[in-house]
Amino acid sequence: MRLNQDSPIVVFDNQCYLCVKFAKFVDFFGRGKMKMVGHYTEEGETIREKILDESALEMFWFIDEKRAYGGRSALLPVIKTIFSNKPKRFASLGIKEQCTQDCKTVKAVFVRSTSLITNSKIIEIRDEDNI
Repeated sequence: MRLNQDSPIVVFDNQCYLCVKFAKFVDFFGRGKMKMVGHYTEEGETIREKILDESALEMFWFIDEKRAYGGRSALLPVIKTIFSNKPKRFASLGIKEQCTQDCKTVKAVFVRSTSLITNSKIIEIRDEDNI
C-alpha cells in the first residue's frame, strides 16, 4: 500500500464500542472518501509500525500523503474531507464491532471523549515511511 494511492486513511480503535460508533459516523458522512482501518487489523498494525509512534493507540488518526494527525488535531482534516468535492474512492466494507472491554458505560464514554479532546499529535511522513 502506498499512502498517495490509499489516502486519506482514518485509523481507529476497532475494539472499543464508542470508537467503532465514531468510525461508522465518519464513514457514513465521508461517503467513501476515506479508508477506514482498525488499529488491531493487519493493516492497522503495519501503519502503526511504519508511520505512527508509541502514542498511536491513545487516539484515532487521520493520515494523508504528508502528515498523520492524531486525536484533536485530526478533527479538522476529517471534517474538511467530509465536505470536500473529492470523488468516492473506497468502498465501505462495514465496520465490525469487536468490543472486548467494558466500554459501553458512562465512565468509558466520558474517558474516551476526554481522551479525544486532550490528546493531539501531528507526525510528518517521510517518503521512506510509505508502506
